[in-house]
Amino acid sequence: MGNPGMEDLIPLVNRLQDAFSTIGQSCNLDLPQIAVVGGQSAGKSSVLENFVGRDFLPRGSGIVTRRPLVLQLINHDTEYAEFLHCRGRKITDFEEIRREIEEETERLTGANKGISPIPINLRIHSPNVLNLTLIDLPGITKVPVGDQPGDIEYQIRDMIMQFICRDSCLILAVTPANTDLANSDALKLAKDVDPQGQRTIGVITKLDLMDEGTDARAILENRLLPLRRGYIGVVNRSQKDIDGKKDIQVALSAERRFFLSHPAYKHIAQSMGTPYLQQVLNQQLTNHIRATLPAFRTKLQTQLLELKKEAEEFQQYRPDDPQHKTKAMLQLVQHFGLNFEKLIEGFGDHVDTVELSGGAKINRIFHQRFPTDLSKMELDELELRKEITYAIKNIHGIRTGLFTPDLAFETMVKRQIIQLRGPCLKCVDMVTEELISTVQQCTNKLASYPKLREETESIVCSHIRDQERQSKNQVLLLIEIQLSYINTNHEDFIGFTSVHQKNSQTSVKNAAGNQGSAFLLRQIVRVQFLSSVKAG
Repeated sequence: MGNPGMEDLIPLVNRLQDAFSTIGQSCNLDLPQIAVVGGQSAGKSSVLENFVGRDFLPRGSGIVTRRPLVLQLINHDTEYAEFLHCRGRKITDFEEIRREIEEETERLTGANKGISPIPINLRIHSPNVLNLTLIDLPGITKVPVGDQPGDIEYQIRDMIMQFICRDSCLILAVTPANTDLANSDALKLAKDVDPQGQRTIGVITKLDLMDEGTDARAILENRLLPLRRGYIGVVNRSQKDIDGKKDIQVALSAERRFFLSHPAYKHIAQSMGTPYLQQVLNQQLTNHIRATLPAFRTKLQTQLLELKKEAEEFQQYRPDDPQHKTKAMLQLVQHFGLNFEKLIEGFGDHVDTVELSGGAKINRIFHQRFPTDLSKMELDELELRKEITYAIKNIHGIRTGLFTPDLAFETMVKRQIIQLRGPCLKCVDMVTEELISTVQQCTNKLASYPKLREETESIVCSHIRDQERQSKNQVLLLIEIQLSYINTNHEDFIGFTSVHQKNSQTSVKNAAGNQGSAFLLRQIVRVQFLSSVKAG
């Protein structure tokens, strides 16, 4: 790596990005880059299309970007695009680019709105662009739609964090102006990894959609939530404009007029708009690459020395010696076991500072995800009271009844306990998937022996699946145990009626700590049950 000129820095990183994507090593080296982060419908796609001056990104409801899109913009006399996965095929029809992105996305993620961290690399040559490389990430979402995975919010957050937590990554935080900036998902994520705002560039979209009499002047002047690199406002095309195929150049002219004529923005109009944003990103990425290049070169040279050393060790092997080959394979299997143990137990020579994996991820499943799923179990008080009333009346039949029947209480408690099955089985599934992912990560060291690797993965994963089935059976058995007997003589149960008006919340929390979620649900039902009886 020589001493490239300023104009060659971004193309140089583009070539490195392509090389690492091809050999699957992009996650091991922190390339200087700009990650585009924002919530769904924040206007990320429109900003990127305005840079190119063409419609080429998939659109629709829900999560549209389901794989990271590495978008390399290259200033060139002619206009065409090419994908890394079909190199050499020059595409001039931008509608075809959209279809290719959709097909390549579905090839890995399927059609169920799932996501994948494996990027799609797209290079666009055009006279209308400045040299620039951006990574378009999936929009932040809160609620699964259709057959999306239930933990889609966490999956997207983890994927975004893999990129933006690196010091070499600039963060383009896209936020619509017609929402509260303090609640911006993009800025919240950016603040988590860049608390001083050193690497974050704010982009405010939809300025033309703000309520009449309001403006974003304080934000754009960097006075409200200051960022070192500041904020830039843009006005994208509306959905009606997009559906009507409104020309992007016409839209850019309208954006320019908007800033020049708006009383709150005309004094800063020269530093607003899409063309200015593109210039700033080109300049800041170039400067960022120049600043990080020495450290990147050192890291690259270190890895090169390590690979050379490893290659020399392999050269000493005698492939024609069966005994030596057997010994080498046994050592690899031994190392596989040790590496797996290290990843699960959380100790080892190399500590990952970028993302959670192995035992740490399983720990989070148990202590964060599983309790969160339990807390999301719906308990509609009005509906519960209605069900209790019907249960009592149905058990009494034609009689009016004098006492509250035990069977009604038991029926309602069991209905609530059964709801525990879903989150519990989901927890087992998540742990299983992480164990299998850890196995696959460890078997990478067996790549020189493909059959050994395949057989090792098959045996270990088969054993994990067997344990998964046993675990699920055990979980279901525990729930059946809870369903089979309700201990009304328990010390936390007696006297609950007399004090539930004052400290029902405290009692429920104590019950949860002492007896687990099943007992907690019994107590909640009992409060509602007794309240319904008294009200009746």
